[in-house]
Order: sequence, then structure tokens, then C-alpha cells
Amino acid sequence: MTASRIAPLALYQEVAERLRQRIFSHELQAGTWIDEQALADDYGISRTPLREALKVLASEGLVTLKPRRGCYVTEISERDLDEIFSVMSLLEGQCAQISAKKATEADLDRLREIHAQLEAAAKKDDINGFFEANQAFHLALQQIADNRWLLHCIEDLRKVIRLSRHHSLFSEGRLEQSLQEHRGILAALTERDAEAVELRMREHILSGRAALVRIAQAKTKTA
Repeated sequence: MTASRIAPLALYQEVAERLRQRIFSHELQAGTWIDEQALADDYGISRTPLREALKVLASEGLVTLKPRRGCYVTEISERDLDEIFSVMSLLEGQCAQISAKKATEADLDRLREIHAQLEAAAKKDDINGFFEANQAFHLALQQIADNRWLLHCIEDLRKVIRLSRHHSLFSEGRLEQSLQEHRGILAALTERDAEAVELRMREHILSGRAALVRIAQAKTKTA
């Protein structure tokens, strides 16, 4: 048995997670045809759990099932990103607004702790560390809001955004800009200003989209 083979417990979920990570790392790139037989052989499984896993990924928007043509890693267009970030700004803005009203002092202390990690990562120009702390900050807000449907929608959209080959933090000046935006969000949360925090969060999400546009434009000029 090879190291890549999978135990039978919760087989299709494990297959889905392995493929999900390969897509997020761009090992399986956008537009790539999924060779079901090759994957089944590699993992040492039948095609049945593999197909169930692909259905899960299709429901998340990560792969596209095409009749009589097979399954492909979803290609995300600039229009897709425009539309997704527009919806994300509304959802995360709503989440922040709810959190401003519901957050306890312990919740705010937790957010301050995560923000300190953002500050530290930015000081070291640690993009990966900043990204992880940023994700933790947004997740903490979603947990404070405590709306599982809102969380579900945000999680699904964030998965699709990860299909993009670019990362907004690699845009020149974006890390410092993002940090400033987080400072404003935290300040509004501390002041319990639900209207201000919603607006600042929406602007923060849309700034991330603008950074991706700058990266795409720069890449086009150098192509």
C-alpha cells in the first residue's frame, strides 16, 4: 500500500479534502480536467467515493461537472471576482454589524489579541503570518455574530475566491493598507458603532478586490 492511499472511514470526505487542498495550492489549476481513473488509482480507491467527493466540491463551486465531458477545476473570471467580492462585502459587513452589538468584553479582548498578531506580522512584512491572522480575525467576528447561515455563505464564497491565482496582499502597499483598515474596524467595534463597523468592513473587502485588479493589470502589462 502506498503512502497516498486512504483509509475507508469517511472515505469521500477525505478524498474531497485532499482534492480541495490540491486545488487551493493550485497543484490542480483552474480549467484542469480531473482524470478520475488516475486519481482513483493513485489513492487506491474505486471511482464511486471519488465521484461522491467531486459532487461535494461541485456544490462548493470548486469543480464544474460538464455532461459527457467530465469534471474540471472551476475557472474563475474577473467578472466572477467582481460579483463575489460585492456579495462578500455585504455579508461580512452584516456580520461585523451584528458583532458590534453582540460582542462581550472577552470577545473584544480576543479580537485585540488577533489584531496584535496582525501588527506584528505587518512589522516583519510577514505576508503569510498576516494572512493567517487576518483569517482568524474574520472568523472570530463570524463566531461572535453566531449566525450559522451567514457563516456558511461566507465560507463557501471564500473557498471560491481561493481559486484565484493571485493574493491581494502581494499588491504593493496592500499589507499596510489592510492593517490600517483593520485598525479602523477594531476601533469601531470597541466603540460599539455598528453602522461604522459595517461600512468599514465593506470597504475593507472591496479594497481586497481592488488590490487583485492591480495585480492582474500589472501582470498584463508585463506579459
